[in-house]
Amino acid sequence: MTFDPLALSAYLEHDPLPAIVLDLDYRIVAANPAYRRQFGVHGSAPLGQRCHQVSHGYSVPCDRAGEHCPMRKARESGLPERVLHVHHTPRGPEHVDVELRPLLSPQGVVIGYVERLRSLAVAAAQPSEHGLVGRAPAFQRALADLERAAPSQIPVLLLGESGTGKELFARALHASSPRANGPLVVVDCTGLSETLFESELFGHEKGAFTGAATRKTGLAEAAHGGTLFLDEIGEVPLATQAKLLRLIESGSFRPVGSLRTLHADFRLVAATHKPLEQMVAAGSFRQDLYYRINAFTLRLPALRERVEDLPLLIESLLRRSGDGAAWQVDPEAMAWLRDHAYPGNIRELRNLLERARLLASDGVIRRRDLPENTGTIASPHRERDVLAKAVASFSGSRKALAAHLGMSERTLYRRLKALGLELS
Repeated sequence: MTFDPLALSAYLEHDPLPAIVLDLDYRIVAANPAYRRQFGVHGSAPLGQRCHQVSHGYSVPCDRAGEHCPMRKARESGLPERVLHVHHTPRGPEHVDVELRPLLSPQGVVIGYVERLRSLAVAAAQPSEHGLVGRAPAFQRALADLERAAPSQIPVLLLGESGTGKELFARALHASSPRANGPLVVVDCTGLSETLFESELFGHEKGAFTGAATRKTGLAEAAHGGTLFLDEIGEVPLATQAKLLRLIESGSFRPVGSLRTLHADFRLVAATHKPLEQMVAAGSFRQDLYYRINAFTLRLPALRERVEDLPLLIESLLRRSGDGAAWQVDPEAMAWLRDHAYPGNIRELRNLLERARLLASDGVIRRRDLPENTGTIASPHRERDVLAKAVASFSGSRKALAAHLGMSERTLYRRLKALGLELS
């Protein structure tokens, strides 16, 4: 059975999301106006070209280039499939949520696929002055989990080492949720005593304790209609955890020194770097509270798990310095930054760059502007495998490949040369 392009175009025309129709050989045979506006070149769709060539610059399907291919998954499952990819667009690389559904003939035979695409606004795949930035597989997995969880009201627990960007992920969850127009209220649970924690979270009445000169609205009440983010929830005093559990389960709470019971409607996001399961076993964290906040776990990768993102993160952090200068990192300094262990993750990287900017005198960060000591954790073998796979599957120029990998063309040239790889 063959496609009727006119009928397919009419079928897609009123879909608000960009959508294309693919034949069984990955070729684009129809595209709707939304696709042509957002992904087309000069408003035209790449009809007749294969999807992996257009979206990735690959000469082979995505699954043969080390990525998940929704068409292969749909062929195996017979069901709609969804993946998160980094696509080439007229605006540069972007994170795109791809949903693919089989097209069936009257006899129930798969004759093609409809692919709907939605660009993510909460994360960037190229240098950015704000928000989440990355494109490494570990980052992509965390971002895909964020996209799955964001539309629901389910509580989310962010797990990750210190400095991995848990608050940024919480803000992205809020911005992607139906509550995005409501408030995002951040509660830092670190270092708060039982009394102070209750006062901050639940508020207090005038005269509730010494120094309470006026009534104070609690952060739970302030989060009504939005998202309540409890950062480092593992620090909440054990004696207060029962009241926190009641707040989460019923939305009800009582300000310190008050007989009134108030209610707040919010979506809960919590975060910690502590091993909550071990704390439950040790009796320092309530089991019922743990199960209540752990409805959906989102694990944030450490920086050592996403070393491919270092050039992208470095450029983004330098852009966020606030001084308006176009900072550069010379090759020797970049090599040091690439090999550093980063026990403090992205927070440590940011601090290193801020220190280096103070020491640099001409807008260029050099090795002398970085600390003397280093820990080497980056794996040359892993980096070579990543680059070799990209070189083998990429059909574009070295400049295009560099953009796809989130680095400059000069950096790509040096790394290919150092690893003994060539781009044909």
